[in-house]
This record gives sequence, structure tokens and C-alpha cells, in this order.
Amino acid sequence: MKNALAIEFQKIHRRKIWVIVSLLVLVQILWSMLGVRNMDAHDLAQGWLFFLYQFPLLNSIMMPVIAAVVASRICDIEHKGQTIKLLNTLMPPQRLFAAKFLCGATYMLAASILQLVVIIAVGYIIGFKGNPPLDKLLYYLLFTTAVNLTVLLLQQVLSLQFKNQMVPLSVGIIGSFAGLFILYFPPSFARFILWGYYGVLMLVGMDWDRVTRITDFYYIPVNWAGFIILAVIFSAIYIIGRTLFMRKEV
Repeated sequence: MKNALAIEFQKIHRRKIWVIVSLLVLVQILWSMLGVRNMDAHDLAQGWLFFLYQFPLLNSIMMPVIAAVVASRICDIEHKGQTIKLLNTLMPPQRLFAAKFLCGATYMLAASILQLVVIIAVGYIIGFKGNPPLDKLLYYLLFTTAVNLTVLLLQQVLSLQFKNQMVPLSVGIIGSFAGLFILYFPPSFARFILWGYYGVLMLVGMDWDRVTRITDFYYIPVNWAGFIILAVIFSAIYIIGRTLFMRKEV
């Protein structure tokens, strides 16, 4: 597996995936910073909660697109060169499938870690009250990475099945809208849409007073049931996707 993964990175080292991911994450970061420009004392006291509420919303918009781009860039090189069957003579198709996923997962994990670093750095610079809630931030990293990898896996399955990469890219774009739109419905609805799990696994809720126009954020219990359901979805997509890939190319 180590050699297979190294081969994947060698094949894409000129495809500028790091640049694409970094630019999309940068857009997300700049967008989030617009909300902290004019914070008063009340807002600064809730700064950490604000970020833990805002970033999952931004993730539901941006991360499906990032996952679609990463999966497409990693998989379309084989379609263009018609090399998947050739590669399958050198390694089992299930190993190739796993190597491509681990390659893409590296980029998605890096994006999540970069987000976490930015949250902490901006919080200190802006002057959020109190120390960073490390336990909540670690939960955020875990849940964000879990949803990112599940979405990436779905996009990889689609990218391997379709030579025309506009199909999986379109699914990623549709998913970003669906993930955001479903957040306006009761939480139970989001469980039925993969991209809605950015909201299902949120750690912070919001209470907006229409009279005073004051927004208050508060921590909500960790949704372990939602996390388990996501793990089941991931496993199902992996098994089905790998089986389809093996049947397609063998």
C-alpha cells in the first residue's frame, strides 16, 4: 500500500491540487473573517462559539466542491491516459481504489487542519475572550474530517465511474447547495442527505432575539448517534464503490 500511495502522489505532483485546495480554503477563511471585523464586547465573549457555528455552515458550501475537485484531479488522469486497466495488471484493483482514496484524504485532512489553525490564530488576533475550547475544537476537527472524507469517497466513486468529470463535479456543486439548504429544515431532515452532516454534527446552536436583535450562541451535546450513522454511510459507500470499480475494470 505504501508503494501504491507513493505512485499516486507521483502521478499528480504537477496537477497543482495543493494550489486549488489552498485557494478554495483561503476563500472560505476570508469569508469567515468578514464576520469578525466589527465585533463588540458581547460578540468577542462568544467568539469561539461563533467560529464553531460559522465554519460548519461554510463547510457545507465549500467542502463538497473541494472534495469534488480533489477526486476529479486524482481520477481523471487515468481516464485520459486509459491506464486503469494497465494499473490493475500491476496491483489489485482494491489496492488502487484505496490508494487513490488515501491520496485524496491527505488533502482533505490538510484542509481541516488548516481551518483549525486559522480559527485559533484569528481568535487570538481578534481578541476572543477566554482560552480556546480545545476539546470542542478537537471534536470539530474529528467531525469535519469525517464528513469531508465521506464526501470525498462518494466523489471518488463517481469520478472513477464517469469519464466525463463534469458529472461528479456537478454532483459536488449540487451537494454544496443541498447541504446549506437542508440546514434551514429541522435537524432530522439533514440525516437523510450526506452533505447535511456538516450541520448534523455541529457543536454550537444559535438563538436570535428578534426584539433585541442580539444573537447568542450555546454549546449543544455531541451527536454521537449522527457520527455513527455517518460511519455506516462511509462503510456502505466504500464497499459499494470498490465493488463497482472492481467489476468495471476487471
